[in-house]
Amino acid sequence: MPDFDDIELAAAVRAVRDQLMDAAASGAGEPMRFEVGPIQMEFTVELRREAGAKGGVKAWVVNADTEARASRTRTHRITFTLTPKNTATGTGVEIGNDAPGDTGRLGAVD
Repeated sequence: MPDFDDIELAAAVRAVRDQLMDAAASGAGEPMRFEVGPIQMEFTVELRREAGAKGGVKAWVVNADTEARASRTRTHRITFTLTPKNTATGTGVEIGNDAPGDTGRLGAVD
C-alpha cells in the first residue's frame, strides 16, 4: 500500500494537465495570453508490484522522506517532456484561450 504522501505517476501528470486547463479557463478574455511550450517533468519514483487479481507494477512519486529510506527501497529518477496539443485542431495550447476546448482526448495515445 502506498504511503499517504505518495501519489501515482499518472495522477501527478493528470494534476498538471488539469491545472493547465484551469489556467486556460480562468484566463479567458484576458488581453495577454501565454502559449504553453514543452513541459519538462522530473520525479523520483518507486516501482512497486501490486498484489491481487489485476496485479502489475505501478510507479509512485515519492517525497524526500521516502528517498531517505532508500536503503530499504529502490527509487529511480525519471525525466520526460510533454508538449500539450489541442487534439481537435492539432495546434498548441494557450493559457487565456477564449474558445472552450474539448479535453476529452487530451493525453490520449493513438
